[in-house]
Amino acid sequence: MNVVGRKKSHGVGAYRDRHPSQFNPDRLALTRGRYGIGTAGFCLVVFALLFAIVRKNRSQAVDAAITVKVQGQNNRQFDRLMHIVSWPGFPPQSRLLPPTLSAALWFLGFRLEAIFQLLAWGTGGISFSVKRAMRRPRPEATAADTAIKVVAANIGGSSFPSGHVLNYVGVYGFLTYLSHTWIRPTGIRRTLVGLLLTLLGLVGPSRVYLGHHGFTDVIASYMLGTTYLLALTNVYRRIRVHLTSRHADFP
Repeated sequence: MNVVGRKKSHGVGAYRDRHPSQFNPDRLALTRGRYGIGTAGFCLVVFALLFAIVRKNRSQAVDAAITVKVQGQNNRQFDRLMHIVSWPGFPPQSRLLPPTLSAALWFLGFRLEAIFQLLAWGTGGISFSVKRAMRRPRPEATAADTAIKVVAANIGGSSFPSGHVLNYVGVYGFLTYLSHTWIRPTGIRRTLVGLLLTLLGLVGPSRVYLGHHGFTDVIASYMLGTTYLLALTNVYRRIRVHLTSRHADFP
């Protein structure tokens, strides 16, 4: 079948043309990609509430208590895991990985998907804008019995929202969406989606554990990032459906 929304190259063709058994047909991929936009509205409302709470300085006590609790995990394996999970979000890798993923999709023959994978990185601009509006100081190390530890790292800007969480939800969240909708072999699909979801689930706790953000910072970032991700996948699916329907009827 012809796969629309991309050009076939002369000669050997794109990777997805030469390995059709590895990827789902357009119709199946689009069927799997149906998500309600209502969830995005809910997440945006939660974000707005958290923004107002943090703006009025009403979350410090809760944030501090949760940080102390999370940092109380005295386990070397857990400590190493938290550092590993946060590593992709620090520069320079944070500036290299998103365009690399987009380039890889382009090389594989997923041209429209490559463009939207790059657009998923737009969470970086959102993070910058909200940080400038909030200007919340980052957590500081304390010497009290309930001490908050802050791991030295190449970070800057406001604590609210968490740039790590926002970018992970955008970049790796969209990659999770593509993996779920396009990869055909069940084992590969479930493994990749599982690993990506684990990364997304752990990045928030890792930011609190390392002392770089408070609990409300990361929850608000999950909410704002999910809003952007769902809106982006909705636009992507509309365009993909339009391109597909030009060649065949789509229910």
